[in-house]
Amino acid sequence: MAQDSKIDSTGMITLRIDPNSARGAAVSQFFDEVIFTPLETTKESLFGSINSLKIADDNYVIYDWETKAVLIFTKAGKYVAKINANKIEKDPKVKDQSFYGFNIKKEDGQSLIEISSGKQIYYFDLTAKLVKKVPIVKDKQKDYTNYKKFSDGTVIDQAFLEESGKDSIYYNVSILKDGKRVESYFPYRTADHKGDERWHGGRVYDYGNPDGYLFIKNFYYNIYKLTAKKLSLAYRILFPASNSLPMDYDTNPIYKGKGYDYYEKNRDVFYDLANSYLHFNNLYFQVRNWNWSRDEKKAFIYNLKTTELTSIADIEPDSTSQFLPITDLASQYDFTNKGFHIVTPECFYTSYSSLTLFTAKEQNEDKNRKYNAALTEYFKTQNKKSNPIIIQLKPKKI
Repeated sequence: MAQDSKIDSTGMITLRIDPNSARGAAVSQFFDEVIFTPLETTKESLFGSINSLKIADDNYVIYDWETKAVLIFTKAGKYVAKINANKIEKDPKVKDQSFYGFNIKKEDGQSLIEISSGKQIYYFDLTAKLVKKVPIVKDKQKDYTNYKKFSDGTVIDQAFLEESGKDSIYYNVSILKDGKRVESYFPYRTADHKGDERWHGGRVYDYGNPDGYLFIKNFYYNIYKLTAKKLSLAYRILFPASNSLPMDYDTNPIYKGKGYDYYEKNRDVFYDLANSYLHFNNLYFQVRNWNWSRDEKKAFIYNLKTTELTSIADIEPDSTSQFLPITDLASQYDFTNKGFHIVTPECFYTSYSSLTLFTAKEQNEDKNRKYNAALTEYFKTQNKKSNPIIIQLKPKKI
């Protein structure tokens, strides 16, 4: 096995967390402002849910898996345009020209929507007008354009390959500067996971810090800080034994190819630690297990200074949120599946369905709640089948 870089654990903090001890809170305890933006619903703009959300100039750009479309709305929620299969040139040589996401790219100061489909990369402006298309070139030299980067241009590569004949090694996370490797961590061979349905990789989380990301390796309850220089173990979470995977779950061959069976028999065990973000003293994260009970707490805010654990599902609406929920954790699964779409030091963005918002309004009927002009108009003209809502949260600096 190739030599991987040493992980710095000198600053590691151990967090003992019992999800059952998590408490509720009021929206105003964590957020200074909550803005609800209904997305205009027309025959053309109607879509299912927000699978991916990005902000380009003064627009929300959305990918909807159900309709396989990219939709553009203003920050006020006004529908602008849509990119779907009709905007993609048909190629008789390519059977499937569906696209499953997009990137935002800046060229000469202009924001462009980049979509890969078939053998072409298409570039659209923010009115869905095709600007150009270029063929996808299969080059041995990786294109790092859309990779996560640090402010100095250093790149994070989650599939770096160190070629050495039949003994080639991949790394779950590598740091590259000017195309050259600086550090690499968590090596593996493709043969190591052959016949195993479990995904042994990891995820990098962007919390709006240009010089730092968080990284979580699958099947471990560790949260790492990733900089342009190194990977450091920042937090090691100790959950109750009933919620914890065996320490050798990732490496012991007795679990290989038997992940689903194990989860089915151990439904309380957290097989996934995900969606972790750091905002001042608050560490956000989610866990997943085989149970789907609404009573289970699986999304948290842990205050590193006070050690208080808050359940996001139990954050109660108050006047800051116009007495409306900030997530759908109590009724639907958008937040469970996706968490926050965007996290920056200034704002968090999430979303949920019109069904969720109208249901919350109905529960407020006997309380004489007053809503702002945008929501008043929305409730007057829309219904439970209208487009989703974007929720913008301004977090307190605590």
